[in-house]
Amino acid sequence: MRRVTTLLPQILIAATLLSPAWARAADVDGATLSAAWGVPFAGILLSIALFPLFAPKFWHHHYGKIALVWGLLFLGPFAAQFGWHAAATSTVHALLAEYIPFIVLLTALYVVAGGICVQGNLHGTPKLNTAILGLGTVLASLMGTTGAAMLLIRPLLRANDNRKHVAHVVVFFIFLVANAGGALTPLGDPPLFLGFLKGVEFTWTLRNILPETLFIWVVLLGLFYLVDRHYFQNREEELHRSQDPTPDSTGIRIIGKVNFVLLLAVVGLVLMSGLWKPGTAFDVMGTEVPLPALARDVLLVAVTIVSLVVTPRAARSGNEFNWEPMLEVGKLFAGIFLTIIPVIAMLKAGTDGAFAGVIRTVSDSNGQPIDSMYFWATGILSSFLDNAPTYLVFFNTAGGDAATLMTRDASTLAAISAGAVFMGANTYIGNAPNLMVKAIAESRGVRMPSFFGYMAYSCAVLVPLFLVMTFLFFHV
Repeated sequence: MRRVTTLLPQILIAATLLSPAWARAADVDGATLSAAWGVPFAGILLSIALFPLFAPKFWHHHYGKIALVWGLLFLGPFAAQFGWHAAATSTVHALLAEYIPFIVLLTALYVVAGGICVQGNLHGTPKLNTAILGLGTVLASLMGTTGAAMLLIRPLLRANDNRKHVAHVVVFFIFLVANAGGALTPLGDPPLFLGFLKGVEFTWTLRNILPETLFIWVVLLGLFYLVDRHYFQNREEELHRSQDPTPDSTGIRIIGKVNFVLLLAVVGLVLMSGLWKPGTAFDVMGTEVPLPALARDVLLVAVTIVSLVVTPRAARSGNEFNWEPMLEVGKLFAGIFLTIIPVIAMLKAGTDGAFAGVIRTVSDSNGQPIDSMYFWATGILSSFLDNAPTYLVFFNTAGGDAATLMTRDASTLAAISAGAVFMGANTYIGNAPNLMVKAIAESRGVRMPSFFGYMAYSCAVLVPLFLVMTFLFFHV
C-alpha cells in the first residue's frame, strides 16, 4: 500500500510531537496489564446504566463531566506508566480509527432522518399498527434504528391517541424498530458499524444472520398483531375510540422529502468506503487512515450540512428536532472509546491476559468458541450496558481479526452480532433509541412501564424467543 507523508493535524502540532517516536503507534502488551485497567471502562458503562435510573437530573446536567472523569482516570495512569507518547498515539488511534467515523455516520443518519416529517393522522387498527411496525423494522437497516424510530414513533402515537391501551404498541415498537430491525447492515445499529470499521464486509450480516433476523421479525410482528387485536376488540377500548383528539383533516403528507435522496447518499458513501480500494492511506501518528474512509467521513459531513440547509423548518419543528441526543452520544462515546483501549489489549492477549476467565467461559476445552455462549454473553451485557462497546469487547474476545471471523469463525461472529443487536431490546438502557422512544411516548401521555415493568415484557416475549433461537441457529 502506498504511504503518504505523515500528517499532523493542526490541533496536534507542538514541538514535543516532532520527535520520530510520536509517529509510531503505541504497542502495549495486554498480557502485562492487570484487570484494574478495566475499571474506568466498567465505571463509565455502569454510570450510563445506573445514573439515568437513580439520579436522572444529575445525569442530565453532568453526563459529559462524568465521561471526562472516567477518561482521565484511565489516561493519567496510562501516561504515567507507559509514557505520554504511548497515551497520545493510543488516543489518536481511538479517535481516527473508531470514534470519529462512528460519530460522523450517526450524526448524518440522525440529521437526515430528523428532516423527514410525516404529518396527518391514521386510525390505529391492529393491521395498520402492524404495517407501521413492519415498515419501521425494514427501514431500520437502511437509516439506522434511531432514524427509523424517530421517523415513525410520532405518527404511530397519533394514530393510536384515541385508544386506551397503547403501551404495548410502544414496547413492541422498541423490540422491532429500535433494535431487531437494525440487524442487516452496518447502517442499522452502531455495533455493526463498529464491525464494519474493523473490516467486516458491508453485506456480511445480511448474508449470515438473515434467517435469525427474519425469524425474530416474523414472530414478533405476528405476536404483536394478536396482542393488539386482543386489546382493540376490548369493549372498553371500543368506547374510548369514539373520541379522537386528532381527527383526520388534511390526510397524510411528508415534509422534507429531499432527505430521502440524502439518505441514499449516506448508504452510497458507506458502500463506497468498503468497495473502493485505491491503496492510498495517510499516517497520523502511527494510525493509518485509508483514503476511502477519509473521503466517506468528509462527504458524510457535507451531506449533514446540506440536510440542515435544505430541509424545511416545518419538518424539523414537527419532529421536535434537537441536538441533545447526539451531544449525549458524542460525549459518552468519547469516554467509552478511550477507556476501552486497555480492555481490548487484554482481550487480545487471550488466555495470557487478565480476562482469561472470559475467554474460557465462551470456549470449549479445546479452545474453540462456543457460539451459544457468545450469543448470550454478548446479549446479556448488551441488555444492561450499551451494545456498541459490548460488541467490540466480544469481537476482540473472539480474536479481533475480521478476515478470520468472517470465514472460519463466521458462526461466532453471527452469534456476537445477533446478541448485540437483538438483546439490546431487553431493557430500556440496552440501546439509545429505547429511552428516546419511551420519553416521546410519555410526553404524549402514554403510561409506559417502569424499568422492571418493561423487563417483564421482555422476559415474557423476548427471552423465550432467544432460547428457541439458541437451539435453532447457534452451536450449543
